[in-house]
Amino acid sequence: MKLAFNKRLRQICSKKSNLLCIGLDPDPDKMPVRQDKSILGVESFIKDVIASTIDICPVYKPNFAFYERFGSKGYAMLEKIVDFINGRALVIADAKRGDIGNSSKQYAIAILNKMGCDAITVSPYMGRDSILPFTSDSSKGVFILGLTSNTSALEFQGLSANGVPIYEKVCELALEINKNNNIGLVIGATHNNEIKKIRTKTQGLSWLIPGIGNQGGDLDNAVKVSNHNGIGIINVSRSILYAGSGSLNDIIDSAHKYTKKIRDLM
Repeated sequence: MKLAFNKRLRQICSKKSNLLCIGLDPDPDKMPVRQDKSILGVESFIKDVIASTIDICPVYKPNFAFYERFGSKGYAMLEKIVDFINGRALVIADAKRGDIGNSSKQYAIAILNKMGCDAITVSPYMGRDSILPFTSDSSKGVFILGLTSNTSALEFQGLSANGVPIYEKVCELALEINKNNNIGLVIGATHNNEIKKIRTKTQGLSWLIPGIGNQGGDLDNAVKVSNHNGIGIINVSRSILYAGSGSLNDIIDSAHKYTKKIRDLM
């Protein structure tokens, strides 16, 4: 019998005693001058990061945009990276998909089944029928965009519907459709006041928490608030991938520093 995704997530976070999710977002423009910025160089760089952190990191999150910029070869690189991780950590596809039901079904087949990612981020804008096709396999996770970390997030997510903010409506929907214990929410660490309120309304759903590091999110608050009920994983991308001078040693050092902070707070 397959283990539900939220249980898988809790299990691997417990095994590695960590809540860190490293964002694998390779941007050649931010890489050191000495770094090989060809597609082969980027692939080698990402694999080096994984190999150097896999013992402490329970979750990796490649943002598809940073691979699709290379065209079909970038998509092939994504497949190679998932194969390289090979079940030693969970992989969240940061693809932000969300379309009519039949289209979402094809996205689910492509990313969760064929590529083999363990979870995916999805947009709720088109309603539940755009989300449900991703949820049928209980072992695969679905992180619904709830309250994102970007500066203009509240332009739409903060609008009220009958006096209730849209992001709260998304939380309500996530709870309602969490029949297979594989639904989570993307909740940005940059919204300190809101996440305290959301905590009381998500009843154990997993959280994927971006916004730590360069975006200024509060790590202490994110760990303490999000893990009140469910598992809240802390995504860090640029502050690890491009730490210090960008050397592999600097990257490893940053990953270990974040791990220590998280463990102290757990």
